[in-house]
Amino acid sequence: MLDLIFRYKLCILYILIYNTLRDKIMAVRYKVTLTEEEIMELDAITHKGKCSARVVLYARALILLDQGEFASAKWTVDKVATAVGLTDRTLEHLKERFVKYGLDSALERKKPVSPSRILTFDGDVAARVTQLACCQAPNGRSRWTIRLLTEKLVELKIVPTISTATVHALLKKTNYSLT
Repeated sequence: MLDLIFRYKLCILYILIYNTLRDKIMAVRYKVTLTEEEIMELDAITHKGKCSARVVLYARALILLDQGEFASAKWTVDKVATAVGLTDRTLEHLKERFVKYGLDSALERKKPVSPSRILTFDGDVAARVTQLACCQAPNGRSRWTIRLLTEKLVELKIVPTISTATVHALLKKTNYSLT
């Protein structure tokens, strides 16, 4: 029992020491130094309100993170995070993008290199699904169902595999109703 209490007190002591010395322990990775023109540009962004909320938030954060000669006050990352409502890590990434790539890259998101997903079914497949749905229903059926369409598409080797949700989405895009 005493060992458990000792460990608990040791953990509390470690947390207190770490929190008080965190700024001194963590090395400053990137230092934001803004020029007068950059400060004026960021002020314009924050006051006009014509940009997205994220851009305005990042502009405010960069003004507060400024450690250059034109800085109004020297803020720490923790205080800026609390004032702006972002995490410390987000601010560190923002500082890194500013130092490495400049002001515009820091404010805007990186453009994706490739599309997020590969387009599996093109307009030709959608046309074939609609064409099949417009045809006469199979023998013994009064109308096509999503499941019947899915099975028929695979049977006719129009596609190797396809889900019922995909067939439904393709029919919905063409405003086709099976009823």
